[in-house]
Amino acid sequence: MEKQLTHFDEKGNTRMVNVGGKDETLRIAIARGHISARPETLRLIAEQGMKKGDVLEVARLAGIMAAKRTGELIPLCHPLALTSIRVELAISDDMPQVEIEAEVQTVGRTGVEMEALTAVSVAALTVYDMCKAVDREMVIGEVRLIQKTGGKSGTFTRDTKDTVSGADT
Repeated sequence: MEKQLTHFDEKGNTRMVNVGGKDETLRIAIARGHISARPETLRLIAEQGMKKGDVLEVARLAGIMAAKRTGELIPLCHPLALTSIRVELAISDDMPQVEIEAEVQTVGRTGVEMEALTAVSVAALTVYDMCKAVDREMVIGEVRLIQKTGGKSGTFTRDTKDTVSGADT
């Protein structure tokens, strides 16, 4: 069975998907990404030596705020009443990077994948913003959905080993 794009009607016009007939279920999504930086930059982050403040805590808060506003940022996303948002940032022991993970939950008629991906993306952008004065070569990378549960389509789990944050999926 060929999957169809849901944000277009039969005439090809953009639309917001009607989720009114769907059942409300617990929806959970986990996304991960990272921002690579020079070792000196990571040391400053770890020692809270950036002039703008505690980089990881500000980025965590930015990620939480972004998840809550995803419906305003992505044109065809439904605004959702989120029940839980967790954003974690950690300096990698293995790579010169900050690893980022977001988990978002709701009880509703549509999933929270975009909210989790937005949280990771904005957290990474915040790290960049707070550190750009000392390292303009930082690179945001590998923002991806790791898992989603709930809804008619069921569970999705990325089928490759994912070692960001040391966890296998």
